[in-house]
Amino acid sequence: MIRVLLADDEHLVRQAIATLLTLESDLEVVAQVARGDEVKAAVTAHRPDVVVLDVEMPGLDGLTVAESLPGQAMVILTSFGRPGYLRRALAAGVRGFIPKDASADELATAIRKVHAGGRYLDPEMAASAMMAGESPLTERERDALALAARGASVSEIAAALHLTEGTVRNYLSNAIAKLGVGNRITAIRAAQDMGWI
Repeated sequence: MIRVLLADDEHLVRQAIATLLTLESDLEVVAQVARGDEVKAAVTAHRPDVVVLDVEMPGLDGLTVAESLPGQAMVILTSFGRPGYLRRALAAGVRGFIPKDASADELATAIRKVHAGGRYLDPEMAASAMMAGESPLTERERDALALAARGASVSEIAAALHLTEGTVRNYLSNAIAKLGVGNRITAIRAAQDMGWI
């Protein structure tokens, strides 16, 4: 029996997935959580074989959760097939990445394959990630843009990243230039659309 933990903030979606997976004779949903910051404790308490994570969750996003669970077999199930998300998920050790509109059979197949040590990547998402290439942004530029996306001012970003305000302005200007846009708002949008922040 493959023990599965589901993490998705949409109650109806999570319940539907759990119900469909329990119809599989070799899968058992041992826990469900609605927030990213609840996953680690649930993994410790229930010791699932495979964790199925949504990307967008309150508390912590699924990619940050994946980065905090090295060695854990994980599948990302997402509505957002952004190229940067797939790259970040793979870098975190995630071996399954499929869209939420996949069939229950496809999700069950992905869970089995990941549990067996293999990979299961949605072909369209994988092709998009390959065509998009690597993010041109440095880690600090991504951090500054991500904080700006949450509404932080330059001084708040500087305090959070332990940088001077001038350095933060430089990072934001560099990000704007690299993304080929005219201002911080469009830079944030462009980076979010690609899944780079």
